[in-house]
Order: sequence, then C-alpha cells, then structure tokens
Amino acid sequence: MGLQYDDSTPRAPAARPRGWLRAVVVGAMAILFVGAAVGFIAFLSQLRGVEIRPARNADGIVVLTGGSSRVSDAMELLAGGYGKRLLISGVHPTNALSDISRSLPDNQSLLLRCCVDLDRSAVNTRSNAAETRRWLRERGFKSLIVVTSNYHMPRAILELSHAMPDVTLIPFAVVGDRWRDEPWWTSGATLRLLLSEYAKYVAAEVRVRLADAGVDLAPELSDQPAPAPRRPATAQAN
Repeated sequence: MGLQYDDSTPRAPAARPRGWLRAVVVGAMAILFVGAAVGFIAFLSQLRGVEIRPARNADGIVVLTGGSSRVSDAMELLAGGYGKRLLISGVHPTNALSDISRSLPDNQSLLLRCCVDLDRSAVNTRSNAAETRRWLRERGFKSLIVVTSNYHMPRAILELSHAMPDVTLIPFAVVGDRWRDEPWWTSGATLRLLLSEYAKYVAAEVRVRLADAGVDLAPELSDQPAPAPRRPATAQAN
C-alpha cells in the first residue's frame, strides 16, 4: 500500500535570494565608486598648474566672473592685443564699469571705456555660454579666448563649445594663489571645491550628451527670467 501525502500541510516559504541581491548592490556601488574615482582623476588631469599665455590671438576675449584675478588677467590679455574686445560675463546687475575700474591699473581702466562690454544677465556657466554666443554673433567673431579659473575651465569649455560649436575656443586658465602655495589634497577647502566642481562637470556632461542625442531635459537658462540678485557681490559665482 503506497504512502499518501497530505497536500493541506503548509509548506515553508521559499528562501529569498537576499544574499545574491546584497552582492549585486555592493558590486554596483563598488563599480560606481571606482568609476567616479577614475573620472575625478581624469578631471584633475585637465587642470593646469601654471598660467600659460595663449598661443595665438582671437577675435574676442570672454572672462567668466566668480574667481579672484580673472578680470585683471583678462584685461592684461586685452591690453596685450590678444583680442579686439572683451566681454565680462556674469557681472552683478548693480555693478558698473566704474566699480570694476577701481581694482585695475590706470592703463587698464582706459581700456574699460573703449573695448569692454558687460553681461549682467548670466547667473551660471550655462547662461555665461548663452550670453557669450549672443555677443559673438552680434560682432561676427569666430574665435574666442576663454578666461576663467583652472578648476572651472573644463566645464566652461564644455558649455561654450556646446553653445557655439563653430567657434574656435582658446583657454586661458587662471591659477589662484592657494593652488600655487599648497597641494590641493592638503587643503580641505580646496578638495571640497574640486569635488563640487567635478560633480557639476559630470552633470553638465550628461545634459550636453543627452541634448546632442535630442533629449533636452531643461530649457536653456537664458530663455528664462533671471532671479533677483541676493547679494551685493561683484559677480555671480560659477
């Protein structure tokens, strides 16, 4: 006589593959961490440690405000004949040429009155690029020297080249005193600045690549009303 099993007996639930899922999550996090670290090293490799004069002249010069000595360095390039005109992009709406001239030598102050234009609309790097494109088109310029801090240069070139793919861009990276005086990895403030800038660069890279593929996640910032200024600074930070 064969044995009969009672199907009504409750069966133990099948074990969930928690260990497998945990391994997948840990592995994915490890890959993301390694990828981010490699990307950060590649980002750092783009940053110049010394200031190098442009190898050639250009039609115009643009300086993206937000860091020390950027404007004075751009004025030196203009005085040296590296460009016909200079655009200072990102000037605070309450500031005038006279406010900028106070921090410049007398010979550069004279150039301010004849050969410098102010952009008060840009509030970040993307709108810097949009306003610079408008300025170039109005003047028919085809080449541009870009002046900004060395840590900001990769993102600036990314945004400008996306906005103006037909314009020749010549970078002039401004190296701050802190960068010269101490290695970046010994300063917590500098490290935080670089990590923040790297995150912004990655976000801009993703947005630009998606836009090139026809996926525009956000309208161009220059087409939106600019927010009211909150601080009486010389320029907006990038």
